[in-house]
Order: sequence, then structure tokens, then C-alpha cells
Amino acid sequence: AEVAAAALAAGAAVVNDVTALGDPAMAGLVASSGAGMVLMHMLGTPRTMQEDPHYDDVVNEVGAFLEGRASEAEAAGMAPDAICIDPGIGFGKTLEHNLALLAGVPHLTASGYPVLIGASRKSWITMLLGEDLGPEERDPLTVAAHALAIAGGANVIRVHDVVMGLRSARIADAIVRGSTKGLD
Repeated sequence: AEVAAAALAAGAAVVNDVTALGDPAMAGLVASSGAGMVLMHMLGTPRTMQEDPHYDDVVNEVGAFLEGRASEAEAAGMAPDAICIDPGIGFGKTLEHNLALLAGVPHLTASGYPVLIGASRKSWITMLLGEDLGPEERDPLTVAAHALAIAGGANVIRVHDVVMGLRSARIADAIVRGSTKGLD
């Protein structure tokens, strides 16, 4: 919350909380600021998250966790439309977990909260293909993952290549929603 407070004081409009209210002061701080908040799921901590992650049903478990944390944020005074949920692709997830979560975007959007997907340049892409690809070589493959997430209802994507991400999101959005509004 201390870092978020400094960022908000410097003009930040959204707090990306990778611990999804792991700091008890975070919800009240963001609620009182009027900023938006992204609540991300991560199993464990950055140091431990990839040590044999296990779920019985990753989509339902991650979805229930995020809905619970979003409810906590609302209870602290956050407006529901200021909350976005992120299943944390690559954060305490195996390749199979990541694929299930990407396929499970429609389940996550059923919560009513906007869903953010951050699959950009993640190592699961190289694992899936069995190829040693550099980060920039993963950008076109990220486009495929994000386009399918948008087709599943994702509202926000987190990317490294902003131009490629924006262009591909516009195309995917136009196809899914059948509109060219905003593509001019």
C-alpha cells in the first residue's frame, strides 16, 4: 500500500495489485483515492509461485478467489466498475493451468468484472511450442492468445509491443462485436 500511495500521489489512475489485497491497507487506500484497481491471482509469492503449483480446478478456484477479493474491495468502498480481475497467467501456473485459464475466460467474465489477460511474451508460449524463442519473437504468438481471450470476453490485455497489441485487439474486437466503431 505504501508504494501504491506514492504512485497515486504522483498521478496514477489504476493500481495493479499482484497480491490481490495481500496488503490489508490496499483496498481502503485505493477506494479513498477513487482510482481503479486490478486484482491479480498469484499462487504463493514470486519466489515460490512456480514450485509445483497445484489446483483441482484452476478456472473455478482462480475465479472464486478473484470474486472474493473483488467483494472485499467493494466492501472497502471501491465501486464495482473500478475493479478489474486478472487470472495471473504465468504466476503460479503450469502450462496446462495457463491454457485452461485462457480457455476459461468466459467463466471469469461471468463474474461481471472486467477481465484482464496478460499473456504477453510469457514462457508458457515457448513451452507449448517446444522452441527457444526470444521475447520479441513471442509477440505474434501473444497476439493469437490475446485475440482468443478477447473472443472469450476479455476486456483488457497487457502487452509489451503496444502497437501490435492495440492493432490486433482492435481487429479481434471488431470481429467479436461486429463493429468498426473506433477503427478509423
